Amino acid sequence: MSPAPTLVLASTSAYRRELLTRLGLPFEVQSPGVEEWPVAGELPMDRALRLALEKALAVAARQPHALVIGSDQVAASGNGVLDKPGDATRCRAQLARLSGQTARFYTACAMIGLEPAIRQVHLDTTVVTFRTLTAAEIERYVERDRPYDCAGGFKAESLGVALLESIDSCDPTALIGLPLIWLAGALRSVGCPLP
Repeated sequence: MSPAPTLVLASTSAYRRELLTRLGLPFEVQSPGVEEWPVAGELPMDRALRLALEKALAVAARQPHALVIGSDQVAASGNGVLDKPGDATRCRAQLARLSGQTARFYTACAMIGLEPAIRQVHLDTTVVTFRTLTAAEIERYVERDRPYDCAGGFKAESLGVALLESIDSCDPTALIGLPLIWLAGALRSVGCPLP
């Protein structure tokens, strides 16, 4: 019986690293070094799928015997993409635009192995409805949670859940950044020992 391949998370995200740890499998982390630029006319879901695959393939090219996981999330509301705000001012503005609105979070995950050839790709869509927010509520939230590195400008796994009316999802971990229900099944399908 051949040894299990090295499992590598192609991500610099602390959130994804923490999520993958839940599965209890040993893994390494490598930066994929992929630029996350949008492509003109690309739909948010297609951008998430493209970037998840590019990240996994970039690391797999360096480690052809590893099993590599790449993931990306793109949030959208109306016709606009909701990028990571980066600072408090942009975060407040983004949350003000989301007040009383619905956003879709497209979380893509790719599992790639070059030797042997493994290629599994998945897209999870989570629909989040925000309650109507006052400027004071947004200010208090941003000051306390500082979600500057999160698409949409909030953390549902933290205080950000208080901003919401509802979350419609098949996998609550997808909203945080890595769809573990799908990923656990994909890993089991290639022989990883998961319950």
